[in-house]
Amino acid sequence: MKKPSGAAPVLAVLSFLGLFLPSPARPQDRPDIDELKKTALKVFLDCDYCDLEYIKTEITFVNYVRDRLEAQVHVLISTQATGGGGTEYTLTLIGQNDCRDIQDVQTYYSVKTDTRDDVRRGLVKALKLGLMSFVARTPIACRIAVDYAPPERPIEVRDRWRSWVFSLSGDGWFSGEKSYSRRMLNGSFSANRVTPGSKLRLGLFADRKKERYEFENGAGGTDTFTGVSSSWDASGTWVKSLGDHWSAGVFLEAESSFYRNIDLSLRIAPAVEYDFFPYSQSTRRQLRALYTLSLNPISYREETAFGKLRETLLKEELSLTLELREKFGTISLNAEGSNYLHDLGRYRIDTFGSLSLRLYKGLSVSFFGGYTWYHDSQLSLRLRQPTYEELLLRLVELPMNSNYFVSVGFEFQFGSIFTNVINPRFGSPRRGGMSFRFF
Repeated sequence: MKKPSGAAPVLAVLSFLGLFLPSPARPQDRPDIDELKKTALKVFLDCDYCDLEYIKTEITFVNYVRDRLEAQVHVLISTQATGGGGTEYTLTLIGQNDCRDIQDVQTYYSVKTDTRDDVRRGLVKALKLGLMSFVARTPIACRIAVDYAPPERPIEVRDRWRSWVFSLSGDGWFSGEKSYSRRMLNGSFSANRVTPGSKLRLGLFADRKKERYEFENGAGGTDTFTGVSSSWDASGTWVKSLGDHWSAGVFLEAESSFYRNIDLSLRIAPAVEYDFFPYSQSTRRQLRALYTLSLNPISYREETAFGKLRETLLKEELSLTLELREKFGTISLNAEGSNYLHDLGRYRIDTFGSLSLRLYKGLSVSFFGGYTWYHDSQLSLRLRQPTYEELLLRLVELPMNSNYFVSVGFEFQFGSIFTNVINPRFGSPRRGGMSFRFF
């Protein structure tokens, strides 16, 4: 008679336990996760400075699309500086297509001491909260769990700095080759106090630059040109809020610059500003008109081309700035005009423009440029002709009538609309990271 194998008792026990255990769900009894993902919320992320790969890794219950027109929600993230040196992130979630009746706004504040990881974690948390109203309309909502963290015991916060924020910085740049070297040092200090009713900013900046150029002369030897220039600037700004559209204040400045032939320049300039949009909408749209009237006594290092060693100038300036951040792209335009009151024929016009527009599906265009007309005769220009060294090393300001810069580009993407896959192998062009390249 054949003896039973050792596995038989084990199988018998498992069969007995199986009578009391719930039978595993059959594939048709549970929703297929791949099918749920196909119906997940379609999201278009509009943020040029965010770590998009991190966001996609942390928020996996939505589909990320690269075409804003295909999305059910357009996430527009804009920023502005806070009084403490941090950043206010405004996340505007705009519903589209079958979610066009929903809109949400979330705000996240970072402080100056936050690391990049702190910031991206905070953004992800705010984005998760904003997406919930949209996700609730999709079948994948059955897989979402909501948790609650009870608040800790409140601690009384006392600001011993009374809203003042101080910053001290410095850096150096050293580069060179066999026939050329460059050394630059600069440092700055700032003290700021920003409240809802007023803004006070104080700053000090100084820099020093030294350049050396060596070349062979016709006699078989070498000649060396060395140039040194330095400058410093101390400034202050005080602004008072006058409602949701108006503000008034004053600019103070003292500066010295070898390049501009300025030994000492003092400037006091009362100013008034009007924003055609409410200041509360400044993260999305601004149209500001700023008028400034300045009194500017100046003493020069050398006699100017107009025979002056010192003079007092009265100058007015008017600038108009438009900044828009919308679903179709971003627009930044600025035009500024100024003239001296003692001679209205001496004026200057500066223009600047930056456009980034999504025209249709994967097609976008960008424009960046500016133009300046100098009709104020550059009053600080030196009377003497610059030396060869000063010309070669650009140590002094030279006469000019105008200058410009232009950059135009386009981008066209096509193919799959989904961008969910993250593959970091061999590196990736992620945003918010750091890379080094040596040539």
